[in-house]
Amino acid sequence: MARLRSDRRHFLTAGIGTALPLAGCQPADSMAHITGGFAGVNFTRGHLLQSAGDAAQPRAWPAPTVTQRTDVLIAGGGVAGLAAARALRLQGVEDFALLELEDEAGGNARGGVVGGQACPLGAHYLPVPSDEAPEVQDLLEEFGLRQRVSGRWVYNERHLCHSPQERLFFNGAWQEGLLPTNGVGASTLAQYRVFSALVTQLQRQARWTIPIRNRPLAPVQKALAAITFASYLAQNGLTDRHLRWYLDYCCRDDYGAGIATVSAWAGIHYFASRHGFSAPGMETGESDGLLTWPEGNAWLTRRLAAPLGQRLITGRVILRIANVKHGVEVDAFNTATQTVERWQARRAIVALPIFIAARVVQNPPDWLREAAAQTTYAPWLVANLHISAALHDRPGAPPSWDNVLYGDAANAPGLGYVDASHQNLQSVPAATVLTYYRALGDLGLPGRRMLLATPWASWRDAILAELSVPHPDLAAKLTRIDITRYGHAMAIPVPGNMNENGLRPLYNIDKQLSKQYKPIHTHERLNFAHSDWAGYSIFEEAFTLGHWAA
Repeated sequence: MARLRSDRRHFLTAGIGTALPLAGCQPADSMAHITGGFAGVNFTRGHLLQSAGDAAQPRAWPAPTVTQRTDVLIAGGGVAGLAAARALRLQGVEDFALLELEDEAGGNARGGVVGGQACPLGAHYLPVPSDEAPEVQDLLEEFGLRQRVSGRWVYNERHLCHSPQERLFFNGAWQEGLLPTNGVGASTLAQYRVFSALVTQLQRQARWTIPIRNRPLAPVQKALAAITFASYLAQNGLTDRHLRWYLDYCCRDDYGAGIATVSAWAGIHYFASRHGFSAPGMETGESDGLLTWPEGNAWLTRRLAAPLGQRLITGRVILRIANVKHGVEVDAFNTATQTVERWQARRAIVALPIFIAARVVQNPPDWLREAAAQTTYAPWLVANLHISAALHDRPGAPPSWDNVLYGDAANAPGLGYVDASHQNLQSVPAATVLTYYRALGDLGLPGRRMLLATPWASWRDAILAELSVPHPDLAAKLTRIDITRYGHAMAIPVPGNMNENGLRPLYNIDKQLSKQYKPIHTHERLNFAHSDWAGYSIFEEAFTLGHWAA
């Protein structure tokens, strides 16, 4: 997982290609007990829209068979759409409907069950939000995750990630934390200190917040947003392979692509918007707490969806969104009845990824088309591995919630795994689900094609080959692997995808909505809300944009 090569063809052959055959060397009968398949995302539904042609030659859908009416129509049931629905309810607006593609709302923050164990299908934690995210703080208070105690905000410890939180398999043993430290030389430690000083300096020169909202970028941030993170590191003489591996891992983990792809603004924002970067021996004692659950952030999205009742309508493919004379008209394909429905509303909230919004909005404005053309997406793979018993462990740090393997793209292309039972506080380790992540944003379109074309058995073998290095007994104890594939999991913050106000370009601001000058993307009777508009994908961005769109 060191810095990914910019030569995509080389990566496909030397990286993924090397990983796939390794576990295949094991006898076929040793794999016979492992069941599983692809789950979590119904690609046939989304690809109905993909086959719908383009603006010049749109697909001829059948005429709507029924017309429904509502005051506000929300298109898309990810975090932004669910936040918009909650905001409507808080305002006393009850006449609305939310149309969602999948059978469960939540987008990339849905959950599943494998072998009786709840596990995430995507996002698996939420950092404790700062005061820059009051909307998220209010939600957590509503859900009982934080409360005032003696005048201070206190988070429910049952939901905070339990220790030990993180470990790294490095030089044949497990070490605490993810920054490589065991046995590294003085030159590596010196580069850690240089990078720490640079982050501290940039924190003083500009304001770094989550969510980013609508604040003008400082000159130094504009310069960082124009170049890759790898270029910034080279400019500052940061060439140490251990430092670059760690920074590459952090970017792939948060943004779906590594330091050669994401902007330097994104690479610095990862640290500067939190508690900076602490080199060994320079720790401040501060750390970001995080909230996590066996099912990941589905714990949150399911509670957001629960009050909606029949207003949440799943299995709907949005085909067309149009501003009409007296409101908004939305056509949706009902995957259960195989018919087209028409919805008429006074207004609509388009909580869809930008590339889908640009396709379905009739006569889209130029700024929407341009934003779609400028958005780069990262494909992701999430695999849930059910094991029948605790794994034998290599020496070093004990099993943790987040377990990461150090290595190059050929030998450790994934992002490690989290243990779904970590919060259970069981006295004796037992059967559990390990959720493995792999980001493919550096590969672009070839990565998306490879994600969908690779058979389940090949993914099984590649994941086993990688994780068997620290856990040689994994194959014997593995009973099932369910794999979820996201072709367009998240927008990647590449150079040039932010304007001077720190958001995606070409949006409109409705100053009448708030004295705090919140970002609102509008087009006549349509409000747009999705983490894509922030240029990168995290819960706080999606939730805040959805809240204010409503």
